[in-house]
Amino acid sequence: MDEQKKGLTYADAGVDIDAGNKAVELMKDSVRASYRPEVIGDLGGFGGLFALNTKKYKEPVLVSGTDGVGTKLKLAFQMNRHDTIGQDAVAMCVNDILVQGAEPLFFLDYIAVDKVDSQKVADIVKGVAGACRESGCALIGGETAEMHGFYAKDEYDIAGFCVGAVEKSKMITGDKVRAGDVLLGLPSSGVHSNGFTLVRKICFEIMHYDVDTYIEDFGMTLGEKLLTPTRLYPKTCLPLIEKFDLHGMVHITGGGFYDNIPRILPDDCDAEVRADAWEVPVVFRKLQEWGGVPDKEMYRTFNMGVGMVLVVDPSEADAVRTHLRAAGETFYELGTVVPGHKKTIMKGGVFGD
Repeated sequence: MDEQKKGLTYADAGVDIDAGNKAVELMKDSVRASYRPEVIGDLGGFGGLFALNTKKYKEPVLVSGTDGVGTKLKLAFQMNRHDTIGQDAVAMCVNDILVQGAEPLFFLDYIAVDKVDSQKVADIVKGVAGACRESGCALIGGETAEMHGFYAKDEYDIAGFCVGAVEKSKMITGDKVRAGDVLLGLPSSGVHSNGFTLVRKICFEIMHYDVDTYIEDFGMTLGEKLLTPTRLYPKTCLPLIEKFDLHGMVHITGGGFYDNIPRILPDDCDAEVRADAWEVPVVFRKLQEWGGVPDKEMYRTFNMGVGMVLVVDPSEADAVRTHLRAAGETFYELGTVVPGHKKTIMKGGVFGD
């Protein structure tokens, strides 16, 4: 009755518009720092505006991607650290459109929370904006939805949407992949953003660790290691796309090697990947040891230290290697494309010959 007398407000129901406005104020400088010359307008519009530089293309093709971070978010909640998860959201989107040859142009984020904590939301968005800036794309809009009673206290979800462009003649679709092509791998930064439901089961249910457990082999706490943000590949890969006729690219995400590489293979080809071509990072070795996870399951769930695969014409392979070395990039000689039936075949190392 007292609430009825004074007049019920939106804030009384759990939605604080002022807190949302404060979050925008806290994040605006980092968002603006991500802008490209093609951005029109500023924060606060009903839609983000971006003037495509049509002079740069003969036949521009827009490429879009959307994704989230999955249950890696649970680690951010447990650690009360929210400044890296935004990079994961950006990376999952920009890396996906990159493999089709697209330069990321702009990004939008969506954050849904139980209750707006202005500083927390600003920290998340600053991570998004920083990753956009590193990837060369502009953060031109977003939404923070306060959904009181829908999410657990202090929890949230984040998703992203990215648009890029590629010259039609430079699109990477996998249609050029053929037997004899060379497979080169680029390192990941860690677990990235896939497989965390299994990671959490291993670490917290089987091993009974918590995020503050110091792991000698990691040289840091478990939480710090697992929260390492997903690597952004545009700076490394866009010059390759521009300079060479890459036959294919694969972002190693959920599904690992077995489910992702076949997505760009023709029906009459397999990919032979040598598991002894690189040293599997310690985080994956410990997860396998702690959980007793079979080898094939590891390579079907995680990136195992390889976040991006390049499929290269053998006539250009040496030039691509030279380019990567000159750029100071580490890469692995993963294997080759062979005649087959659209499958990944793991060889070497734990798989034998």
